[in-house]
Amino acid sequence: MQLTVHDVCRLMKVSERIVRRWVREEQLPAHRVGGRYHFNRSELFEWATLRKLTVAPELLEGDRVSAAQYDTLADALTAGGIFYQLPGQNVESALRAVVACMPLPEGFDREMLLNMFLSRERLGSTAVGDGIAIPHPRYPVVLSVPGPQVSLCYLEHAIDFAAGDGRAVDTLFVLVSPTARWHSRLLTQVARALGRPRFRRLVTRKAPAAEIIEAARAFQITGGGTNGSEGAAS
Repeated sequence: MQLTVHDVCRLMKVSERIVRRWVREEQLPAHRVGGRYHFNRSELFEWATLRKLTVAPELLEGDRVSAAQYDTLADALTAGGIFYQLPGQNVESALRAVVACMPLPEGFDREMLLNMFLSRERLGSTAVGDGIAIPHPRYPVVLSVPGPQVSLCYLEHAIDFAAGDGRAVDTLFVLVSPTARWHSRLLTQVARALGRPRFRRLVTRKAPAAEIIEAARAFQITGGGTNGSEGAAS
């Protein structure tokens, strides 16, 4: 279901003036129909998550999965892998190196995936600050992968990702998922995990893969909240 400006105001708890400014200046995806703005739930969720904005849980209504069906961030990282010293002098060459090393099904069209990543970057940088970006396809539902996966990729050289804080990026959490539902969950998990001091420290110092996955497994982030604890070390 498409959302109206009024719906976005209610879900984001902001005024109509702010929503319209987001469309004009902050690259909030909007579709103009009959002179009125309409918004896609998944696109709004993605936009808000990358900017660390709070949204009403209602935004993801109808998109629930049971705990038994839902993988943790640690599972997604294990599936996607952690890679170090990847080459790249610009966004395209870095993402090409990332796509080349990702564990994807035999026969998967990697060039198509690269173009999807680049297309998403042209809409607006996926950098979230502190040298970190979260590249992902804009339309995850079309990807024929067996399950959600996150590849953590460290670049040999930091590159300009047009980050809002101006800092060059050398750390990429690359998201691939078979449906929009999993896509939304992965974005939430990665964003919240980066808010955990211990996990973020391990990521920024490029710790061994086993340590990063262990820290991710120390907590479980689900669609509505967080279970588990990192303990005193956090």
